[in-house]
Amino acid sequence: MKAEKGLDFAGLKTATRKMEPGARKLIGKIPTIALTPVVDGRTGAYEQNVKDTWSLVEKVYKLISGNVFLPDGTPVRVVVPPEIVYGARSGARAQEYYTEQGVGANIWISRSWAYSDELMSACSGIGSSEWIQAAYGLNQTDRPGAVWLKAFCAAMDEKKRPIFSIYNPDIENERDELAPYVSERLLRFARCACAVLEMRGKNYLSVGGVSMGIIGSDVRRNTLLHYLGMGSVSVDMVSLRGRIDNGFYDHDELDRAFKFMKKNFKINFNKGRKPYSDDALLKECILMTMIVRDMMIGNEHLADPKVGKAQGFKADVEHAQGYNAIFGGTQGQRAWTDLYPNFDMTESLLNSSFDWDGFRAPYVVATENDCKNGIGMLAANLLSGLPQLFADIRTNWTPESIKKATGKDIGKLAPMGFIDKRNSGAGSLDYALDIFKLAGKKKLSVQQVAHEIRNNATLQKKLIETAVKGTTYIGAVLEYFLGDGLSSYFRTPGGIPMTSYRYNMVGEMLTCSVVEGETLELPADVANHVGSVTNDTWPETFWTPRQMSSFEYMSKIGPNHDGNSFGLIGADMITLNAMLRIPVDMHNVPASDMFRPTMWDRFGGDDFRACEQLGPLYA
Repeated sequence: MKAEKGLDFAGLKTATRKMEPGARKLIGKIPTIALTPVVDGRTGAYEQNVKDTWSLVEKVYKLISGNVFLPDGTPVRVVVPPEIVYGARSGARAQEYYTEQGVGANIWISRSWAYSDELMSACSGIGSSEWIQAAYGLNQTDRPGAVWLKAFCAAMDEKKRPIFSIYNPDIENERDELAPYVSERLLRFARCACAVLEMRGKNYLSVGGVSMGIIGSDVRRNTLLHYLGMGSVSVDMVSLRGRIDNGFYDHDELDRAFKFMKKNFKINFNKGRKPYSDDALLKECILMTMIVRDMMIGNEHLADPKVGKAQGFKADVEHAQGYNAIFGGTQGQRAWTDLYPNFDMTESLLNSSFDWDGFRAPYVVATENDCKNGIGMLAANLLSGLPQLFADIRTNWTPESIKKATGKDIGKLAPMGFIDKRNSGAGSLDYALDIFKLAGKKKLSVQQVAHEIRNNATLQKKLIETAVKGTTYIGAVLEYFLGDGLSSYFRTPGGIPMTSYRYNMVGEMLTCSVVEGETLELPADVANHVGSVTNDTWPETFWTPRQMSSFEYMSKIGPNHDGNSFGLIGADMITLNAMLRIPVDMHNVPASDMFRPTMWDRFGGDDFRACEQLGPLYA
């Protein structure tokens, strides 16, 4: 064999440091899923199966590659091996190729009998123990794919390698399109695996520390590493102040953003004595938004000496890089907000699907540095493709309490009560409208709605106009925020399917709660009363859980914050948590929608026992 050319250390030693722009906002390989076809290797049996097996793989390939996307519209990568796997050597070839391609998830596909343990070389190499695995066996009588499926899943269970089993309840005809049940399971697996892989290797950016003693904002580094495969970066808020004071930001962007915000949004500034003039406050809030974003994903303009010289700052390659943070949180209260504006505008804009430069993928930023709530926002953003709503679980209202307070009977509208969700900060402005109605197709899944909007400039423009029109920025309540600020106010329309969730720490164990429900359109005078006795400067969303009283939700949900997503994504959240080996402590997802690895059945469906036996994915 020819020797490889040696490294050019001389060139490396003399290279000038610079910031290399990436193809995406974050550095990391696009999530890659392998489709591994398997057949019986015996002469004759192999030849009879090869064509139809590849045809089945092709259907799965088209399904996943055409329907699974990251929130920025990037499609998941789907690869297949050099040849069908039918034995140890062909399995090893697949493993070699998958390693080169950066595969992180795999779906085994068979229309017939194939061997089980002998094929494991395709997923037994270094690193593949972290792969997310599924197997699809065709339910067809002449070639018993189910027999292989059961044998193979049993082998995986014995090896404690969790695998999702996909098998249609009724007989399939492989000449037809994939059965709806099979398609649904394949897409759920692919969406959730894609989310797992997109998180992996990226960071949480903690801007500041613990806010007001809230345990959720105690960033647990090992939890992020062991459960999500992520790192974390802690930055003192003095870094934010330093960037503002030293002018280390894109001054042209600030001018552009200021004009956009002042022209388009209704802004009710505080009157009388206050820390900032109106324009100075708006500029400071915009600067905080830009800088938190720059620290999350970097900004190549800040590394450019020419830009720095023209705008009056010193270019700095290190600080321009940012922290490759896929999500973050801002402490705010009280270390910052006693002196400077709150982060309400920062969080509301970053979490939205647009800013002064138009439509874009949302960022994920948690109020009060509540990292655990941020985990849920990140997961739901990756699963739905849409922005998330951070909220206080503010108040539980029953029909009786509403009638006592307002004289109005809402018993038919909300017989089991509702939760008043509001928070000054990270409520995405997209929740000022009904995105399902925007797309004009109520029967679309939330992922399909996201895809429609991402690919339609007219819908994007309408989304931005509607969100802006429905939002008013209001001067902060100076009693709480001595440094002032601008809080977004809107009222979420009723009738929107919405899933609420929360991640909880119990000692060193991470758990998840997920509850599906719907937003509520209250009579105007009732809604106004609820706002007036709470805080009418903050965005409000009235929500009722499905087949559960609002009091039961209020009683059983963990901390004081929850996250919320457009659409009913509870089943996806449960599948994702099984992949990460995080037990779900509360949910209202129908049993027919539950999709977990076969190993869960070996533990009687007990999520906690299965996760305890396996341990976190990256521990």
